[in-house]
Amino acid sequence: MPMRPARAPAPAAARGLYELYRAASRAAAPAVLLWRRLQGLEHPTRWPERLGRPSAARPRPGSPLVWFHAVSLGEGMAALPVVRHCARLHPGLPVLLTTTTLSSFEVIKDLLPEGVIYQFAPLDCPDAIDSFIGYWKPSLVLLMESELWPNLIMSAAANGIAVALLNARMSLKSFNRWSVPLGLPLVTLMLSKLSLVAPLSTIQAVRFQLLHTPPGIIHFAGDLKYAVGDVNAGENEVIKIKDLQQQFSNRPLWMAASIHRGEEEVILRVHDELIKMYPTLLLILVPRHPQDCKDFSLVLKKQKVNFVLRSTKEVVCSSTRVYMVDTLGELRMLYRVTPVAVVGGSFLPGLAGHNISEAAAAGCAVMTGPHVGHFYHMLLEMWQINPLAVKQVGGEFELLHTLKELFGDAKTLGACQRAAKDAFSIMSHGVVNRVWDLVCRFAIDLETDKWNS
Repeated sequence: MPMRPARAPAPAAARGLYELYRAASRAAAPAVLLWRRLQGLEHPTRWPERLGRPSAARPRPGSPLVWFHAVSLGEGMAALPVVRHCARLHPGLPVLLTTTTLSSFEVIKDLLPEGVIYQFAPLDCPDAIDSFIGYWKPSLVLLMESELWPNLIMSAAANGIAVALLNARMSLKSFNRWSVPLGLPLVTLMLSKLSLVAPLSTIQAVRFQLLHTPPGIIHFAGDLKYAVGDVNAGENEVIKIKDLQQQFSNRPLWMAASIHRGEEEVILRVHDELIKMYPTLLLILVPRHPQDCKDFSLVLKKQKVNFVLRSTKEVVCSSTRVYMVDTLGELRMLYRVTPVAVVGGSFLPGLAGHNISEAAAAGCAVMTGPHVGHFYHMLLEMWQINPLAVKQVGGEFELLHTLKELFGDAKTLGACQRAAKDAFSIMSHGVVNRVWDLVCRFAIDLETDKWNS
């Protein structure tokens, strides 16, 4: 980690860099949006929202308004418990949630409390941001995790809007990028405009402090990703769970979740070895990106593996060896079906893990690979409660060995399942309340009439 900068950058340098960023982002925005549309990364009809234009179907409600922003599905799911908490405590308060990706839109749009407005986030260019803020006129902006966008933050500050960064994190790569002479003045200027930074861990807090975040706005509340799994199954989920349990007919079962391209080779080799010991074993394979299902299917066909796709609603039979999930938004439900969950995004260099708390919440025996990025703090927290709460394996051989151990010993499997669920219960308790209490203390004034609706 680089040494702490000797002193804070001069305000003039910061302002100059910000003006350069404004000009560059304004010039680049049309090309960026066109490229994303051509790549199929934008909604076919709602892409104008990325320019700050409101959806015609959702007129702007009255003031004040709270704006939550998360970039993608994982961050959006972490924001949802706070969105629900805010809507429950202040039923008359308009709430707006924005995300950037299509996958987050497809899943989250059906999970929002009644009355919460959902839009695609504006690009971080001056015209889009000014149009968005000018229309919605938020009184508070709650950004999730690593969403540090200069135009958004500076425009909010210029309009007297409080901005908080929840579940704040900064990867080492981002920290090094912001620490260079051209990055430090701009990030320091942005961070000086925030009212609250609630970091994921002590390491994250240190990185924000090294970038000259005012110490008085850094406060800990816990990791909101624990709250993602802290939701009871709804009626529709219960029906799906019962249907799958009936199809699986008490067969030995394990799940590989959020599997990235390349990781499927590791998972399928391990499954092939396990079947030699457990001939009726079934693997639930959940690609991280549904578009990878086509390539995964080709691999399975080449290997002559009998598999079914969830989207086809084909019933699992005794000869089915892999149940591949090519649908979105069902991961939490699927964790409730399987006794063992291997969380991917962690078996190849360059990957950075995924949220393990959803699997722990469902009472799975949880496993992950060696590459877990900022999720390592979650592993440490759960290990401190019980070393059996999550098993981190070093690679394919260790994964196979650990799975054999779990399938071969019901007591060990049960102990790991209980440890995961207990650790999750402890870590998730009260996290949403603590985060919202910080928001109330440092970002908004609940004493005024406008917040008491």
